[in-house]
Amino acid sequence: MPSGNDSNEIHITRVYDAPVKAVWDAWVDPKQVAQWWGPRGFTLTTRSKDVRTGGTWDYTMHGPDGVDWPNFTRFIEVVPRAKLVYDHGGTIDKPPMFRVTVTFAEQNGKTTMSMTMTLPTPEAAKQTRHFIKKAGGDATWDRLAEYLSKESAGKNTFVINRAFDAPIDIVFEVWTRPEHVSNWLSPTGTEMQYIEADIRTGGGSFYKMSGPNYPALFGKMYYVEISAPHRVVYTQWFCDEQGNMSRHPLAPTWPEKMLTVIDFVEDGPGRTRLTVTWEPFGPATQAEIDTFINARAGMTGGWTGSFDKLEAYLESRQSRPSTAIR
Repeated sequence: MPSGNDSNEIHITRVYDAPVKAVWDAWVDPKQVAQWWGPRGFTLTTRSKDVRTGGTWDYTMHGPDGVDWPNFTRFIEVVPRAKLVYDHGGTIDKPPMFRVTVTFAEQNGKTTMSMTMTLPTPEAAKQTRHFIKKAGGDATWDRLAEYLSKESAGKNTFVINRAFDAPIDIVFEVWTRPEHVSNWLSPTGTEMQYIEADIRTGGGSFYKMSGPNYPALFGKMYYVEISAPHRVVYTQWFCDEQGNMSRHPLAPTWPEKMLTVIDFVEDGPGRTRLTVTWEPFGPATQAEIDTFINARAGMTGGWTGSFDKLEAYLESRQSRPSTAIR
């Protein structure tokens, strides 16, 4: 459940397509945690890690700008494969910044990770939320999903989450009706125009994206699954203006086809969380896979821009009853 701005708690929930043992090991094994901990572009050096009640984790996060961020964690309670409680930021010389409680629960081979960060005051929680958002800290949990997918299924994926203050049926609608999608999906600074649009299972669309400082791009989508209000699955590829398949004009080694999966879940009353999973579809060369993996930071920026536009679009539509989505 999300917290309001007047709460001193921050709640995060993710569902991972992996058994609890795999998720737990990814947290507690220093070699594994180094593969995903921190915002995109960060690396990790662990000096010591003793995951037991009373144990500690002493590590430094290295930012892509060369700035180092020393961190210290003291474990208050450790229940293997079920629960972690730890104080973050405290040392011998200073008190902890906040307490974190993480629970892990497996059902049907998937693991729900629920995290609560408890800050001293609502103001401290507000500042921490702002810092996490600015630093891209939410990508930590997306990187964990990518790591688990690679380890369990050998798949190279890109994952990004975002929660919106709108009911699930409304959010689903703005993803599946072209008159709404064209207002927000394209990257910041561009516009999207549908040439053809048949958004249903088995249907397809043909679109154009363009902008003042952006070359005109044409693409097609084929909708594998449209299951209201919980899932949208489609394949997509670039094409020329006649609709013939082509390559990205600025990235010739970008995978020829991509598979996009969007999962929608209720994240509290009137609130919806999206999980977008993106991966190459069909045969791909090593050069194409490398291009995809190395572009994750750029993909985060691109999707974040689209999500910002979607957030503003949802707010504007819901604030004007005469133009409400329906």
